[in-house]
Amino acid sequence: MNFDYNPFLVVLSVLVAVQASYVGLSLAMHISGAFALNRRLLIAGSAFSLAVGIWSMHFIGMLAIKTAFNLNYDVLLTLISFLVCVLVTGAAIYLASLRARRMLVIAAVVMGLGISAMHYIGMAAVHGSAHMSHDPAYIVVSIGIAIAASGLALWLAFAAQARPSLLLCAGVLGCAISGMHYVAMAGTSLHQMQGMSTTGPAISAGFLAVIVSIVAFSVSGLFMLTLIPDTHDEREMEISGKPISGTPAFLHASQGSAPAQAAQPQTPVRPEPSGAADEPALAFITLPVEKQGNRFHIELAQIVSVHANAHYTYLFNGREDLFCPLSMTTIVARLPRSSFFRTHRSYVVNLAHVIQVRKAADAGIAELDTPIRRTVPVSRTRVAVLRQELAEFQAARPTISG
Repeated sequence: MNFDYNPFLVVLSVLVAVQASYVGLSLAMHISGAFALNRRLLIAGSAFSLAVGIWSMHFIGMLAIKTAFNLNYDVLLTLISFLVCVLVTGAAIYLASLRARRMLVIAAVVMGLGISAMHYIGMAAVHGSAHMSHDPAYIVVSIGIAIAASGLALWLAFAAQARPSLLLCAGVLGCAISGMHYVAMAGTSLHQMQGMSTTGPAISAGFLAVIVSIVAFSVSGLFMLTLIPDTHDEREMEISGKPISGTPAFLHASQGSAPAQAAQPQTPVRPEPSGAADEPALAFITLPVEKQGNRFHIELAQIVSVHANAHYTYLFNGREDLFCPLSMTTIVARLPRSSFFRTHRSYVVNLAHVIQVRKAADAGIAELDTPIRRTVPVSRTRVAVLRQELAEFQAARPTISG
């Protein structure tokens, strides 16, 4: 039989998808600049908020169906469909966070197929009250839309260098997610089972849909309020802590340091060599790191970037972040200015791995050429200086290597 939709619930389902897309993308865009526990929390928050929103959109879309008989939902299959959505979305966000192009494609396929599986498992939850038949052509189209929507979401969050406003991105993604559901439903036929009651359920579909949407909005709002960093506070720190005229940005002490500490000279441990002697000398300076309870040292030449975390730091070697017990001030004092640059009060990069410096909002971003793609924030007061230092470093590399 053909069926109609409650237009109010259809609009509500789309709004839930757009809101979840907004929060999920907001969290995902901060993953590349996060480390350790913060990174894991952002991945989990982005995946869970997207999964809750996608599943809620599909469930509300099912509740929007108006039929001549009552549709009953199998609780177990409904929960399984939700778990499938959470698992595949989490796996896709993690794979995409590695920022490799091949992983991005794999993540889009995994997420798209998972969303499709979630939809049809959720549809099977009404098997006790209705028999369903699906048009194969619509199945293929709906799966294609799910993969394309997933690829769009992951690309916007992890790979796009220039993107529209976040609200527009969320609107496009939310409509794509909703489109997958309603295209799949367009190829679905429901056949009433014999002996099924035509009386309505104890809780109306509209009331249940409102409850589900409130839960989805609340979960997304909680993740957004607790996990997204306060950029206003960070901007104020950058404004109040910008380098004094004539002081190299690399040597600038971080905001909040004691005057006595700030006055201490932050010169490298060794004199800054020039020319061919500079590059080999990096191998003789090491920094202590810890991994899975084991302590060892890493050579400066293996360090791609440094990120401050409270009184400690994390050293990125191109594949993983290694915990370092030294403070950012101590590390800055040991790094040679000829090869490393402090892009931000909390970040230092190895100029040998910087492939591009571009504008991002009112600041900048440095793209790193590593097996796991990584970007590093650049303070707006240091973008021009970094570009100049990078140009000089690249111009000097043939002399160094020769």
